[in-house]
Amino acid sequence: MNTALERLAATIASRKGADPDTSWTAKLFAKGPEKCAEKFGEEAVEAIIEAVKGDRAKLTSEAADVIYHLLVMLAARDVTLADVQAELERREGTSGIAEKASRG
Repeated sequence: MNTALERLAATIASRKGADPDTSWTAKLFAKGPEKCAEKFGEEAVEAIIEAVKGDRAKLTSEAADVIYHLLVMLAARDVTLADVQAELERREGTSGIAEKASRG
């Protein structure tokens, strides 16, 4: 099944090497992985602010921005959504406390 998240990840991947004048995603890629990471951080802070304020609609919107920018940041470093899903599956059924302890 092709979810909205999978379609978004595929669209983002397809923008690598695209014209930065015609694509916001290509513009982010053109600025490099560090800028992609910085933009993700900015969006995460905006989501935190909305979570603290308690505005559900704004938090939902900011969360969508965070997910988009996370996928861009990952793609900028050649990490795919499938890679992240595989890691989540590896951790499935393991206590968060135990999983964190295993990372030392």
